[in-house]
Amino acid sequence: MVPDKDRHLAKKARTVALVIALTMSIWLGAQWLGGKLGMPVRYAFLLDLMALAAFVWAFVVIYQIWRAARQQD
Repeated sequence: MVPDKDRHLAKKARTVALVIALTMSIWLGAQWLGGKLGMPVRYAFLLDLMALAAFVWAFVVIYQIWRAARQQD
C-alpha cells in the first residue's frame, strides 16, 4: 500500500503537469488566434504574463515536491 504522503505528492505532481500542459496549449492557441485576429500587442503581452505566472507557480510547486521527496529519504 502506498503511504498517504506519497499519494499526496503524486496528486500535486499530476496537478502541476496538467497546469503546464493546459497553460502551454492555451498560450499557443491564444498567440495563434491573436495573430489571425490582429489582437493588440498589449493583450498578447497580458497573455504572456499570465502564462509566465502559471509557469512560476508550477516551478514553485515542483520545488516543494522535490523538497518533500528528499525529506522522506
